Amino acid sequence: MRTKTMTEGTPWKHILRFSMPVLAGSLLQQLYNTVDAVVVGNFAGEDALSAVGTTGSFAFLFLAIAIGFSAGNGVVVAQYYGAGDKKKVRSNAATGILFLMILGVIAAIVGVAVAFPAYKYMLSVDDKLLDMTLLYFRIYAIGLIFQYGYNIFSAILRAVGDSAATLYFLLISSVMNIGLDLLFVAVFHWGVAGAAIATDISQMASFFAAYLYMRWKYPLFRFDAKEYKWNSKEVAKTVKVGLPISLQLIVVSFGLSFIQRAVNEFGPTMTASFTVGQRIEMYLNLPCNAFQTTMATYTGQNIGAGKIHRVRDGVVQTIVVSLLMTLVISAMVWIFAGQIITLFGLSDQAAVYCLSHLRAVAMINIVLSIYIPLFGVFQGAGHSAFPMVVACAALGTRVVIVYLLRYSSFLGHTVIWWNGIFGFGMGFLITWSFFLSGIWKRGTDKLIRTAS
Repeated sequence: MRTKTMTEGTPWKHILRFSMPVLAGSLLQQLYNTVDAVVVGNFAGEDALSAVGTTGSFAFLFLAIAIGFSAGNGVVVAQYYGAGDKKKVRSNAATGILFLMILGVIAAIVGVAVAFPAYKYMLSVDDKLLDMTLLYFRIYAIGLIFQYGYNIFSAILRAVGDSAATLYFLLISSVMNIGLDLLFVAVFHWGVAGAAIATDISQMASFFAAYLYMRWKYPLFRFDAKEYKWNSKEVAKTVKVGLPISLQLIVVSFGLSFIQRAVNEFGPTMTASFTVGQRIEMYLNLPCNAFQTTMATYTGQNIGAGKIHRVRDGVVQTIVVSLLMTLVISAMVWIFAGQIITLFGLSDQAAVYCLSHLRAVAMINIVLSIYIPLFGVFQGAGHSAFPMVVACAALGTRVVIVYLLRYSSFLGHTVIWWNGIFGFGMGFLITWSFFLSGIWKRGTDKLIRTAS
């Protein structure tokens, strides 16, 4: 049971070995999201690109629930795995799978049902884009069940140290999504519907690949049907850790939705530009997000093993690597921003907006690299509510700045991308203050006793 744990040896070696497959998998996801936008922009037009892009912030609301509760279950499993408790690892994993699959069905139904009021009134989508937006999102929402299932399988595998597996699943999904995008959009001319169908099919493929791999590779996770049963106590453990993570991401979703609404007020050209800008901005955030995931497992396993002293060393080493990687990506985005934009088929004015957007975030998002990995520490230490506090403060600041200054002579429409200076700066100050205070260590002795 103690193979593949991160409780012994040099922290940065474990962290880097674990995070690289997570980073590579996230890179694959972003690549196929980028290809999706490139194909739609070039073969279905700028309006179709805007329609697909404007679904992103609201769609992330549903994905936030999947990520949060699956991560919560993963932290619980990691703690028991670090303690060597095979029985509890197995029972919590089975309950987590059942819980997430139920949530996935609910999410798909709710997504289809609330699409119109969400995009018509909450996001104020332009009338000429609304029908395409609704068509894309409703088809996409049907596939949420597979996204929820994939997320819980991946979280369980990461909890036992197998982060490389997610790379294999995402490789399958990415290649399939790119191929189907080209077939459905470029060849069959199905427009936004084709892009959504391609996404659903590729998510279904990664879902089944993850399920089959987990059963094949780990006898521990070869569950019988009768083992997928509701256990309120075990669900409560997942919810205790996962709810704050989900709420943090939901806050992010709502904050981005408010920013998206402000973007939409400037018309379809700005919406198209913002869609491309966001797609590329996600590349800048890949290292810090991968290290957040890694630090949650690293911290959970070390707390479960009673070795909390290893966490601080892991933090210092992780932040250095996260910063260096982000600096390299930021430099590449700054240098090649013009060439990147030409891939998406934007109009001249949209390209002008996008160039300013990319060069601004290439500088601003460096701040994220030196505080987001700490979220994983707090989650693994049982303080998963704190990242939600930071997210509320950071995004609240960004939204307020956008709505106060979007028509001002100071920043005007450029506040759409410069707002991060204020929000991320706030997040940095709060996060590091909490970590350096040592408050995050409180209660870890109880987690050690529970895991033991």
